[in-house]
Amino acid sequence: MDVEMKIRGLVMDPASNMPIVILKDVKSDTVLPIWVGMYEANAIALEIEKSSTPRPMTHDLLKNLINGLNAAVQKIVVTELRNDTFYAVIWMEQDGEVVSLDARPSDALALALRSDCPIYVSEEVIRIAKLGPALAETTPEELRRWLEGLNDEDLGRYKM
Repeated sequence: MDVEMKIRGLVMDPASNMPIVILKDVKSDTVLPIWVGMYEANAIALEIEKSSTPRPMTHDLLKNLINGLNAAVQKIVVTELRNDTFYAVIWMEQDGEVVSLDARPSDALALALRSDCPIYVSEEVIRIAKLGPALAETTPEELRRWLEGLNDEDLGRYKM
């Protein structure tokens, strides 16, 4: 079963200085941090802030390509966590045919924001999700307190 989540914000991991996308269950307080690269975080931040760029960025191009092929993104699903790496699938529909594409979660999330489609995470991923290497010494309770302590200003302050 998949759990619908929303992007709650972007923060910087204080230990590794790497961006973290914070996903939050729409029906509970469950959160899932996913560490992403700087470029992908920038693409997500641009869309969260509804900032425009003079020319299409990669994820804008991807959305334009999908639309140009008369397809639509239906949903994205973070499907697996293997060897500390998250995996995702982009579900699209074109001419009544459903197509799935393997994707990095960061790219899938950036596309989901641009396509205004739902974001899901498998229950299994939520169950087995581990802390990223930079916070390996942190207990789940300490991470939860840190995430809960973030206010709206912290979550919206991410800038590249």
